[in-house]
Amino acid sequence: MSEAKTRVEAQYLRNYIPLSELTQDNLQELSRRTFVERLAAGEVLFNKGDADNFSYYILGGEIELNTDDDSKARVVVGATPASRFPLDHHRPRHATAKARNQVFYFRVDNDHLDLLLTWGQNADYRVNEIEEAEDTTDEADWMTHMLRSHIFHRIPASNIQQIFMKMSELPVKAGGVIIKQGDEGDFYYYLKRGRALVTRYLAKANKTIKLAELEAGSSFGEEALISENKRNANVSMLTDGVVMRLSKEDFTGLLKEPVLESYSYETARREIDTGEAVWLDVRLESEHKNAALPGSLHIPLFMLRMKMAELDRDKKYIVYCDTGRRSSSAVFLLTERDFNAYLLKGGLMAIKQSA
Repeated sequence: MSEAKTRVEAQYLRNYIPLSELTQDNLQELSRRTFVERLAAGEVLFNKGDADNFSYYILGGEIELNTDDDSKARVVVGATPASRFPLDHHRPRHATAKARNQVFYFRVDNDHLDLLLTWGQNADYRVNEIEEAEDTTDEADWMTHMLRSHIFHRIPASNIQQIFMKMSELPVKAGGVIIKQGDEGDFYYYLKRGRALVTRYLAKANKTIKLAELEAGSSFGEEALISENKRNANVSMLTDGVVMRLSKEDFTGLLKEPVLESYSYETARREIDTGEAVWLDVRLESEHKNAALPGSLHIPLFMLRMKMAELDRDKKYIVYCDTGRRSSSAVFLLTERDFNAYLLKGGLMAIKQSA
C-alpha cells in the first residue's frame, strides 16, 4: 500500500454515504484530511476481525469481500452505486477485503466524521429553535466557528448537543463588565459579537495593566472554573456585543471532564523518553528554577495565551504544575486552541508521593 498525496476534493466526497449529509464547510474540512490511496492487485485492505476505526470507500478498481464461511465472496466495483457506501462497515470486520486489481480508495476517520456530522446536526437544531429569522445566519456562524475548536474532538456527541442547548445569550453594552477580578467563577463565556478588553489590577504597584483584547470567536473564563480559584482578571466590553455563557456546573460536567485527559507519571515518562511528547511546566519562574522535570519547556500559566505562538503544534505536550490545578487550566486552554495537550495526573506532588 503506498502513500498518495492527492487530496480527495469536497465535490467528490459528496458522492459517498453519509458524507453527502455534511455541510459544504465540513466537507472542505474533511477534504483537507482525506487523500487518494492505492492498493495493488492481491493486497489486503483489512482482515476479518480487524477493529480499526476507519471507513473505507472505493474510488476505482474492484475489492473482494470474503467472509471465509463458504459463502461466495462479494465484489464491490468503484464508481457504482454499491461503492458509495463504506466497505464492511462493522467493528470488528466481518470480512477480509482484498484487491482483485489495482484499487484507488480513501479512508475516513470515524471519530472525525462523527464529529463533523454532529456539528452540522447541532447547528441545524439550534437554528430551528430560533424564532427571529434575521438572526439565524449569525447563530449558525458562531456555532460553526466554536465547533471548529479541537476541544470538541474530546467531547461525546451527546455533550455537544447539550452544551448548545444550555448556553444562554447575554447582550453587553460598551464598557459593561463581564468578569470582575476577585469574584468567584460562575460562567464560561464565548464572545459571539463585539470586542472585549482583558485587564488585571496589580495591588503592589497600584495600577491596572492590559493583558489582551478579545475578538468575536474568543472564549474566556475557564481558568477560575477549572482551578476553583477566584477570577484573576477583569473582562469588559470595548464595543456593544453579545456573549454566550455556560454555567459552572454545566461547564464542569459537559466540557471540562471529557477534555482533561491525564497521564500517570510512568506513562508520561515513557512518552517523554521516546520523544513522543514534551514536558511543559506552567508554574512561576521561581518554582521552575527551584525544581523542574529535566528538559521541560517553561511558560507560566498567566503568560500562556501570549506565548502559545512559540509552541509547535505538531508536538504532544504533557503539562504539569505542583498539584495539577494550574496545569488543568493550561491543558484546557491548549486543547481549545488546537494543541495536543495532556495533564500530568496529580502534578509534581504525585510523583513525590509515588516515589
